[in-house]
Amino acid sequence: MMKRTHTHESGAINGGLIAMILLGLVAVILAGLSVWLFLQFNEQKSNVDGKVAVAEAEAKRAQQEEDDKKFAEREKEPNREFVGPDDYGRVTFSYPKTWSVYVDKNGATGGMYAAYLHPITVPPVGQANQLFALRVLIEDKDFDKVVAEYDALVKKGDLKSSATSSNGVNGTRLDGQFTKDRRGAVVIYKVRDKTVSIFTDADTFKPDFENLIKTIKFNQ
Repeated sequence: MMKRTHTHESGAINGGLIAMILLGLVAVILAGLSVWLFLQFNEQKSNVDGKVAVAEAEAKRAQQEEDDKKFAEREKEPNREFVGPDDYGRVTFSYPKTWSVYVDKNGATGGMYAAYLHPITVPPVGQANQLFALRVLIEDKDFDKVVAEYDALVKKGDLKSSATSSNGVNGTRLDGQFTKDRRGAVVIYKVRDKTVSIFTDADTFKPDFENLIKTIKFNQ
């Protein structure tokens, strides 16, 4: 009887030991799963926090750029008035006060009148690839001949030609690629016996150019 009772106790002990081992394994697995979930949570949180930080930085950068743009536009006002020589039709228009003007050829003794406008300081005149915010040329040339100088570029598709008008004076406008480095626009008008061409040499200045040409006036 004693021997049979010992056998039952041994079986009970073995069963308890197995149960404890299983519980231990479950505890280890649960602990490992908890650690893994915690690490996953931290990783996801870091990713979300990183994305939020990037989005906030991008929003601040965009806002700063917008503020800088608005400030730059406000700095251009009030506009100044450009006035060309009376003998050349007295061309006038408004331009940003932050731009400077340099008259390279004043037409005092006849010939071409040439003025250059650019933000802050006008770059050196005469360099082939130099771009200007605005160029004003008044030539003692026939209007049709001046416009015809761009026919090849229009036919090639580099320039687009359209009609324009300022202060009741009709003219021609050209937009596109004038040279390898110069992409912009020009408006051309016949004033008395002269031809007036007003250029912008880069699309960067197109918004200012659009505002400027709306204010062009001539003394016919």
